[in-house]
Amino acid sequence: MSDDTDLLLRRILTDVLGLKQNQASNFTEDTGLFGHLPELDSMAVAGLLTELEDRLDIMIDDDEIDGEMLETYGGLLAFAKAKRKTA
Repeated sequence: MSDDTDLLLRRILTDVLGLKQNQASNFTEDTGLFGHLPELDSMAVAGLLTELEDRLDIMIDDDEIDGEMLETYGGLLAFAKAKRKTA
């Protein structure tokens, strides 16, 4: 099975944050998210986490959520991949 987490995460970010078409496809590991994308504010984080759980079939505990996870695209992708491996 190939790891489609990257593609799914880009789609989730686009849908939840209402990003422009192909904006997320240009994200690199170092692309800043929380504090860098105006669309990803504290209110949007809750929706993003809910969609991650639903679409990636994972559970995210409150104590797993920190600023480092949401700081960059690479950080969020690494988190999502790790959660899918243990799901």
